Amino acid sequence: QVQLVESGGGLVQPAGSLRLSCAASGRTFSSRSMGWFRQAPGKEREFVAGISWRFETTYYADSVKGRFTISRDNAENTVYLQMNALKPEDTGVYFCAAQRILSPIEGNTTTNYVYWGQGTQVIVSS
Repeated sequence: QVQLVESGGGLVQPAGSLRLSCAASGRTFSSRSMGWFRQAPGKEREFVAGISWRFETTYYADSVKGRFTISRDNAENTVYLQMNALKPEDTGVYFCAAQRILSPIEGNTTTNYVYWGQGTQVIVSS
């Protein structure tokens, strides 16, 4: 069992920045690909960014490319999402998620992930 705890959300003005963190429990973090998803009110949960376990390959939704950066620190069991140039449409609850151990999939759908955090709220508004 892996527990994921997100932090770092809040209210930010358009064009501002936020850094989200997700702390994972257990000893398998370095063997799991990780992802960030978000869900706006009344909408389905959507993929934002992912990072693989083996080579730390990163991949992004088109809507955030060039603005968001995902990274991981295996020594700290933590994955980060640096969000710059935020837009009102980035508003939502942001979820951290973990794949199965040693999964080779560059997962961009919710079905690729087996563990989820509770989410952290991000509001982009002036």
